[in-house]
Amino acid sequence: MTNGGGRVLVLWDVDHTLIENGGVSKANYALAFEILTGRPARTVARTDGRTDVDIMAGLFADNGAELPADQDVVLVALAEAGRRNAEELRLRGHSLPGAAECLERLAGRPDVTNSVLTGNIEENARVKLAAFYLDKWIDFTVGAFGAEHKVRSRLVPIAQTKAARRYGFDAERDVTLLVGDTVRDVMAGREGGARVIAVATGLDSEEELRGAGADAVLATLEDADAFWDSVEEMRALGPVNARL
Repeated sequence: MTNGGGRVLVLWDVDHTLIENGGVSKANYALAFEILTGRPARTVARTDGRTDVDIMAGLFADNGAELPADQDVVLVALAEAGRRNAEELRLRGHSLPGAAECLERLAGRPDVTNSVLTGNIEENARVKLAAFYLDKWIDFTVGAFGAEHKVRSRLVPIAQTKAARRYGFDAERDVTLLVGDTVRDVMAGREGGARVIAVATGLDSEEELRGAGADAVLATLEDADAFWDSVEEMRALGPVNARL
């Protein structure tokens, strides 16, 4: 890194940023619904940047079912669905081009921590990244997950607090960097107190991501040098305040 000083906490989105899940995420929600209700869902879960808690609430509402009051019951069903569909994920999904190289390059820096900020519950984030051997570069202990808050922007300070306890990370001095593929990711970073590198590997275009306020936008992660340059640029820009 150039300009020296401070740490960089990199919070990666998972689906459509690091991996393509081949539709298995939606299958997980459908299976979790069936586990909880004993009947198949009539509609497909609405995802794209939402948290698991929010997605399951929407799926139950769309199907005229009452969401269990005990959130832990829902989380257990989601984790069970993720385990059952793990082999299907390996068959239908893949890591996105450049993801492994970008993760490995960052993991080689003592002043950088690779973690995740994802709508997935932790168990399913681990399953998804392990399926394509990306988990070895991720420090899950300072990540933020969909079970921790239904609002994505609220996950940023959760990750910062974990990093502060584990590594002495200082959100006012050090840089938090969110890497994601949706406008919702960009909004989460801007509201939660993170710089944002947006990657147009999902449904949202480069123009949409830039218009949402991303600090940098890349077409893909395939050019690891371009990604590295963007990280250095975020480091040079310094931290941002949360707007929560």
